[in-house]
Amino acid sequence: MRKIPVALAVLSLTAVALVGCASSSDPAASCPRTTDAGSSTMNLISVTGGSSAQPNVEVRTPLHTTTTQFKDVAKGTGDVPITSDSQMVVLDVALVSATTGKTLVTTPYDGDESRVYPVSQWVQSFPGFKDALHCATAGTRAAVAIAPGGVPEASLASLGMTKGDSLVAVLDVRKVYLAAANGSPVYNDGFGMPAVVRAPGGRPGVIVPDSPAPKTFQTEVLKRGDGAKVSAQHPVLLQYTIVNWTDKSVADTTWDTQAQFVTLSTKSKGFQRAVEGQTVGSQILAVIPPADGDSGAKDTQIAVIDILGIGPDKAAGAQ
Repeated sequence: MRKIPVALAVLSLTAVALVGCASSSDPAASCPRTTDAGSSTMNLISVTGGSSAQPNVEVRTPLHTTTTQFKDVAKGTGDVPITSDSQMVVLDVALVSATTGKTLVTTPYDGDESRVYPVSQWVQSFPGFKDALHCATAGTRAAVAIAPGGVPEASLASLGMTKGDSLVAVLDVRKVYLAAANGSPVYNDGFGMPAVVRAPGGRPGVIVPDSPAPKTFQTEVLKRGDGAKVSAQHPVLLQYTIVNWTDKSVADTTWDTQAQFVTLSTKSKGFQRAVEGQTVGSQILAVIPPADGDSGAKDTQIAVIDILGIGPDKAAGAQ
């Protein structure tokens, strides 16, 4: 069996045998996909089979493309489009030699949604995936003709390909998590509470009042999502920033790395109170006094928490 690079091994790809030679309120509708369907290159690729199973891919070989192109074999029906490299997604992937038409490697296609990774991790291994994933939603099946240069040389070598070879990929988008809270804004009088501002990508900034910190736990819903309700039984995907009240410093943030699957029982009492029972798509502001904070906490902390999705019990990276 051909050895695959670490980037592929991490994503649980396994070798397989040869297969056959808008509305403004709808985020998906406001993120149009422009494909290369009907081009002379994409007409050389045929993909059949059920979308939940490993695809049957036929390539008129040898295929060589000077530009990376893609077409949608099946249109996604999900309502969350991929718009950011930081978004967490579940993908199934099949890689096919454009020279021989042989399937080189695939993911397991076993319905396991615990293999959740950021788009950036896929794009780092396969830069040619980037355009094909943009604006895709859950249920999308895309065929991609990847030009030389769309796959790092280390990956090419592990697949038995050379620098000038093209590659065909089939991408099945199983699940797409939110990039940031997308709920409806909620009016709060905000008296005595910190103010929250947001960068275009959704990253929050916190303006801390000069007044003394409240002595009791307080929370506000800044955006109310219409997704599933959070419970303590399942990991929840969150982006959050935590700021110390006294010196206004950032104590912790996921926005510098990536969203985290969190098991609420591992967080402080105040953090749990702020999130449990809220809905996916919501953004929560919580003021957490030391008594409700982490063990040994000495300062009141401000948490701004975006609820991005409910994960499977064994989601990759769950804390």
